[in-house]
Amino acid sequence: MDIHPRRYLNQLEAIHLDQELFNECHFGVEQLMELAGYSCACAINDAYPESKTVLVVVGPGNNGGDGLVCARHLKLFGYTPEILYPISPPKSNHGKLIKQCEMFDIPFLKTNPTLEDINSKYTLVVDALFGFSFKPPVRKEFHEILKTMVVMKVPCCSIDIPSGWNVEDGPIAVNSLKPEMLISLTAPKLCAKLFNGQFHYLGGRFVPPKLLQKYKLDAPDFLSSNSFVRLK
Repeated sequence: MDIHPRRYLNQLEAIHLDQELFNECHFGVEQLMELAGYSCACAINDAYPESKTVLVVVGPGNNGGDGLVCARHLKLFGYTPEILYPISPPKSNHGKLIKQCEMFDIPFLKTNPTLEDINSKYTLVVDALFGFSFKPPVRKEFHEILKTMVVMKVPCCSIDIPSGWNVEDGPIAVNSLKPEMLISLTAPKLCAKLFNGQFHYLGGRFVPPKLLQKYKLDAPDFLSSNSFVRLK
């Protein structure tokens, strides 16, 4: 399957669309993270039904919140997720999401796993570090795990934006992250044009028709009750 979106969002458009979902459509932050994270888990289950041991690498923003929700639903789908939160979790919406993951007995790693540990223990790594608001440079707390993710042999699935990429220009260095799967949320961002991995999905079935029209976005053909559609 190869569906090419006619429209990709730049960084400012992505920010404005997000704000309209909050302010005009009255979605809550937790509500959108739940919808987005669930769609990510469903897309992963579609692309990697056999890759059951999953490491979810989580950052402090909304992208990280999507990752926490994704981990919880993967557990419900029969996967064995573990979560790495490279910094102390901020006092934000993540507190509730973290507690929910703990209630489902999802382990939180206390230290960064080594390259050898990742390659031997996991069959998929979910990248939920940075979203479309990311601006270089990468904070020092994330250097080690991101460097490991760049060279690991395990397939990587990035949520919305491959971490460390420029949201419009894509990879910022030769040794940037090269995910095998990308799950664009709401609409693909400009950097998705430079994604060369095997699987590209669109997740998050929550954008009202008026906003689709305003931002000149395609209305994807979601199948039945699916919360995702495969683009590539």
